[in-house]
Amino acid sequence: MAETWLMELWNGIVRFFLNPLVYWTVIVIALSGVMRIRQERKNFGRKLFPLFMESQHTWSIAIGFGLLLSIVAVGAGVVFNKQMMDAVALVTMALSLTLRFTFLSPVYTIGISYLLLLFLPVALPDRMFPSSIFPSAVNFTGLGLLLAILLIAEALLLQKSGRDTSFPALQHGRRGHWIGVHHFKKVSLIPFFILIPEGPITAFASFWPLISINGESYGLALIPFVIGFNHAVQGSFPKKAADAMVRPLVILAMTVLLLAVGSLYVGWLSLAAIITGIIGREYINYRHRQNDRMKESFFHKNERGIKVLAVIPDTPAYRLGITAGETVTKVNGTKINNMTEFYAALQRNGAFFKVEIIGDNGEARLLQSAFYEKDHHELGIISANARSGEKAFPENG
Repeated sequence: MAETWLMELWNGIVRFFLNPLVYWTVIVIALSGVMRIRQERKNFGRKLFPLFMESQHTWSIAIGFGLLLSIVAVGAGVVFNKQMMDAVALVTMALSLTLRFTFLSPVYTIGISYLLLLFLPVALPDRMFPSSIFPSAVNFTGLGLLLAILLIAEALLLQKSGRDTSFPALQHGRRGHWIGVHHFKKVSLIPFFILIPEGPITAFASFWPLISINGESYGLALIPFVIGFNHAVQGSFPKKAADAMVRPLVILAMTVLLLAVGSLYVGWLSLAAIITGIIGREYINYRHRQNDRMKESFFHKNERGIKVLAVIPDTPAYRLGITAGETVTKVNGTKINNMTEFYAALQRNGAFFKVEIIGDNGEARLLQSAFYEKDHHELGIISANARSGEKAFPENG
């Protein structure tokens, strides 16, 4: 028995690396990173973050949640057939072609897959979609349960977003000048084990498998699931905006979960779970956009000094703990109002500098340090004061 399970675990891992969605996801993340870097160069005159930054700081959640999901799915005995997994993978690949990570929320990838599996075999003739492609035995309840659980994973990824993991950009404000905007944007590949029909594993308990599709023996497959989101914020700290979306997303996940569990007894509730997920996620997105639009720009030009839009990693500003949203009021004892004055004041003391910062709490603090041999001469501060199309840092220092 134990040897059979170990062999299937190995086979499941092999199936993971044979899945084209794994390599497709890497390509999509790379393409998104290339486009972001191109925009960074256009706005700020240089690359700010590494190519695969969109997927960094996600692996702990992805692996931990994948392990938990594997235990729940396999322990409860939720069986998916190959056609169902292929449908989700194809829909994910199609939506990712837009390079808009918002479409990679599970409400869209699983939701659209569910609707295709439900309605296409009914709406179109068999000769166009034979049963080998769209089978009659579809685990709709399992798809609803998977959606609910992965919505919780999306909420956890959102909660981990913040001003140190978001991406700055520039856009036109309502008054015509340039303002700063942050995108909290992430994409993560969550690997988890699922039961598939046909294999050497047989039932070990009367309740197992809980949701089966034909057959009396099963195998294991380690499948990749892609989760992504991309939300812009200009009226507050990115962390604050992300946190505001977490609670309603968890409530939505719990609602979907209750409906999916109810579909074990009343089948059509799985469809209600999917529709609730799609409508609920759209409403959360809408409320975020409306609330953000009603606020004044947080990263606008500040007459008190330089509002920090972002800090470049591994620079003096990063080392000193300066963060996005703070305001630089003085450099080397000189009051500054724009980037030109900032650089002029910065160069006065040569290898040493001191800056006065107004923090999130409104209190001022004085920071000072020396420039080291490998440090960037520009300190590492990005500001919305620089107009788009112009380099944020002068070439001559």
